[in-house]
Amino acid sequence: MTSAKEPKLGQLSIIHSKGTLDWAYPTFILASTAAAMDKQVEIFFTFYGLQCALKETKHLRVSPVGNPAMKMQSPIGPEWLKQIDLNRHLPQLLWQLPGMERLATWGFKKTMLQNGQVPLAELRELCLELGVQMTACQMSVEMMNFREDEFIDGIEFAGAASYFAVSPEQQALFI
Repeated sequence: MTSAKEPKLGQLSIIHSKGTLDWAYPTFILASTAAAMDKQVEIFFTFYGLQCALKETKHLRVSPVGNPAMKMQSPIGPEWLKQIDLNRHLPQLLWQLPGMERLATWGFKKTMLQNGQVPLAELRELCLELGVQMTACQMSVEMMNFREDEFIDGIEFAGAASYFAVSPEQQALFI
């Protein structure tokens, strides 16, 4: 790690606007990786992305509905079953049946664990330990009737103008 006087090796800014589990992981994986590589990292949570910055995230789900690019494979069962892309071979209507979103979420979590990824809460904590700056959009917080005490410890609150005034000029991602 660099000392307080040495400059960071780069900057990364991520604007996170999606409120599902499958969209939360890329944000926190990219942020933790960049921070571990000694980059200055900022995540700005706005609109539905606020869901991923709440203390409680058990409600976050994965939904293959309307996401035909999502590859859904069974994390359990015989090898031939694990190779089938269920989202490609099953009609989209099937994913709307009761319980299918829970099944997709369970499969996603199981697959992430099988591939060495930690649960989302641990990944967020790692980001905070690595010094990732997290900011919730104040306007979105107010518009969606959230309270500041519903968010994880260490998050700041600011409007978009404040965020852009201090965010890096390069390497901004919108997720």
